[in-house]
Amino acid sequence: MRKKNKIDLTIVIPVILFAIISISTIYSAMTYSSSDLGNIALKQGIWYLVGVVVIIILFKLKNDYLYRNAWVFYIICNILLLSLLLFAPEINNSKCWFVIPYVGSFQPSEFTKISLMLLLSVVISNFRETTDHPSVKEEFIFILKTLIIVLIPSILTFLEPDTGSVMIYFIIYFCMMFTSGIRLRWFVIGGSIVGVILSLVLGCYFLNEDLFVNIFGTDLYYRFDRILDWQNGSGLQLENALAAIGSAGVFGHGFNNTPIYFPESSTDFIFAVFASNFGLFGAIILIAIIIFFDTRLINMATKKIAPRDKFVLAGILGMLIFQQVQNIGMTVGLLPITGITLPFISYGGSSLLSYLILVGIVLNISNQKERSYNI
Repeated sequence: MRKKNKIDLTIVIPVILFAIISISTIYSAMTYSSSDLGNIALKQGIWYLVGVVVIIILFKLKNDYLYRNAWVFYIICNILLLSLLLFAPEINNSKCWFVIPYVGSFQPSEFTKISLMLLLSVVISNFRETTDHPSVKEEFIFILKTLIIVLIPSILTFLEPDTGSVMIYFIIYFCMMFTSGIRLRWFVIGGSIVGVILSLVLGCYFLNEDLFVNIFGTDLYYRFDRILDWQNGSGLQLENALAAIGSAGVFGHGFNNTPIYFPESSTDFIFAVFASNFGLFGAIILIAIIIFFDTRLINMATKKIAPRDKFVLAGILGMLIFQQVQNIGMTVGLLPITGITLPFISYGGSSLLSYLILVGIVLNISNQKERSYNI
């Protein structure tokens, strides 16, 4: 006899802690936030509640429903990305958001990440099930098919422009393909091609800026300039973030006490606000919760679960770990500033809701594993 659905508290409790940390830190960041945004801490709390409702719905539907409709979700997301370029208003020189009256902004790229995970998991799983010992040719066709799936939204998102999301698309793709069982030579070949292209582009950027602008345009030039300028340790965001963290000491300046201003305090640099309030001790606790959450997902992925679930977990882990390392790393000056937010902590309705959808998927995987051992 099968047991009833069970909620995995090792997943739920860290998310609750993330919610408390997120809302309180965003409240503190409101000191320097634009008044046009309103009470963003309250908005974040509302989005967390909306996310809980979505998780409950997903827990009832199960992941099989999502896998069956993966192509539908993927097509809808691409239509939304194309619609952004055609109809969306320009905000901060980008067309990344739809503005919904009385609700706020909606960013389709956040949900495109989920659609990619679902569709790639279905395509990879079907390939493994129908091809026991794939030939080199079969693997090559399979790689081309999956690459096209990723390239379509990547091109649309790059044109917005949203380079950070494109990076995450390919991180998801790499992690899921790495677990697909294809020959390692493909990663060597792919890495070599990417390395050569990057070398040529960067060589042109450093050696002949005028030629770079003529070939790739000023927009890409300024994006490269922003990413590569981190080595100088300059810029208002980084300098003030480092000052805020460094001046906090062991226990910080205290809740709602952020004495140093820096832009994007509630989004890109939310970790700096938290570290400024609660110091080294608080930062260690937050990082420990993040590591525990990630480790729980890794342990889940190593258990006996359905192939589709395993591939989805690979994509989720790749995305989360990349964003966590990138966001915290850029905040302390170790990595380039890319505008990538900290999952579950940074302000943003679309991004938060997308993470909570993933939590619902993870809870379904955990519950399915539990049921498979209790028949």
